[in-house]
Amino acid sequence: MTTTSQNIEAAIEVFVRGYSAGRSRTFPYEASRVGPLWLMRDAERKNARDYRGEEWIVHDVAADEADAIVRRYARPRFAVSVVIANDEPDRPVRSAYKALGYRLLRTEGFFVHPLRRVPDPSAVVSIERVRTAERAAQLAKIIRRQPIADDLLGDGAPFRQYVALDGDAIVGRVRSVDAAGATWCEAMFVEPSHRRRGIGQALLAKMLRDDRAHGSRCSVLMATHAGAMLYPRMGYEQIGTLLIFAPKKQTSL
Repeated sequence: MTTTSQNIEAAIEVFVRGYSAGRSRTFPYEASRVGPLWLMRDAERKNARDYRGEEWIVHDVAADEADAIVRRYARPRFAVSVVIANDEPDRPVRSAYKALGYRLLRTEGFFVHPLRRVPDPSAVVSIERVRTAERAAQLAKIIRRQPIADDLLGDGAPFRQYVALDGDAIVGRVRSVDAAGATWCEAMFVEPSHRRRGIGQALLAKMLRDDRAHGSRCSVLMATHAGAMLYPRMGYEQIGTLLIFAPKKQTSL
């Protein structure tokens, strides 16, 4: 296995463990290995109709081999996410999965920040970590989720939630999840009315400095094409691309 492949494999583990931990806030969402593939799915439920879509992560495995494993063990609604390195062409991957009856849903950039140097951009708003029940309740109302539990607001929590404040209004947010000795960055968002003012950069800078202080070896994230323009400015390096496929006869996840 090459160094590039090893780095991607390590980043994939951070991704699957961090992403699964985030989805587990409402119901356990488990990460496991099935042969050479990673699987993320709901824990057993009493009613099969309640299962959320599951995701299979593939890297450096031939499409027909991956498909055989997925078709044997997958529940009815699933996606197959194939990670390819920067120097690997995507056309053969697209063609191979199309021939097996899949359609491409979307692609995302796969990024890693080594945390050696973190920029310190000026902030036009206040950036803080959510540490009080009051702030947690305020955020929960905005994102329409249950508030972060009181016992998850301290330094021993497995994740850290950050918000950007314009006065007392929350105008941006991001979360860092501890995973496999590193951190998974998720749920990055800035209100449209406050974009292009450096708020996203300020949120990431605070988060990354705290990641490093907590002993993380790197930060990992997936980015849309729009997000891919922000993250390199903050020191993230794209190591690959995620191609997300679903069976053609399956409803969208």
